[in-house]
Amino acid sequence: MTVSSAGGPAGPQLFAHEVLAVVLRVRDRRLECLLWQRAKEPFNGLWSLPRGPLGARERLGTSASRHLAAKVDITTIAHMEQLETRSDPDRDPRERVLATAYLALIATDVTPRVPSDTSWFPVGELPGTAFDHGSIIESARDRLRAKLSYTNIGFALAPAAFTIAQLRDIYAASLGHPVSATNLQRILTRRAVIRATSGTVRPAAAGGRPAALYEFVCRSLVVTNPFAAFRPPSGRAGAD
Repeated sequence: MTVSSAGGPAGPQLFAHEVLAVVLRVRDRRLECLLWQRAKEPFNGLWSLPRGPLGARERLGTSASRHLAAKVDITTIAHMEQLETRSDPDRDPRERVLATAYLALIATDVTPRVPSDTSWFPVGELPGTAFDHGSIIESARDRLRAKLSYTNIGFALAPAAFTIAQLRDIYAASLGHPVSATNLQRILTRRAVIRATSGTVRPAAAGGRPAALYEFVCRSLVVTNPFAAFRPPSGRAGAD
């Protein structure tokens, strides 16, 4: 899709508008991002976020979901929100292209099928990326980290039922620093973000006590404490 601009003294101009998606998940205690490898110039061989043009009569969120389903077969998204719009005139060397990016989260128990030219990469160990996509991924990571402090957004990364140890691993991978399981349980229970279920799961080690299973009270985004912040451990672990 093209969008018009006043263009200053040179008169009206037309710009292309694309939609991008930063798809994040936690696997093996690492926060991962979905990327596909470009097979043409510019940036041939580098890795790109799933993207595509905005349709002439299409909403931004609808466009993001459509491109994820069509290009990388991602249909099971637990949470998606608009992240930011990039308007640097030189972000695409071919022509000016406005880009609206979305953050999309997938739960740990969902394994979508992806094409052969698409792979998951740890956010901290990204390959060479095309355009400004590396910077957009950093913005998405920072948004997720911030929202883990003051919302219940962890629901979008966790399975329906989980142990506190599993939830700790999800938070630690996303935040990028160790998290105390005891403090995490205390904080999220006190805020009524999670609650115990009647289920338990036996530990892998023989002879251990069964671990209680928990669930998120609400599996849609809500603000739980607007002034809270999970911080790296320094003297004491936890959140303020």
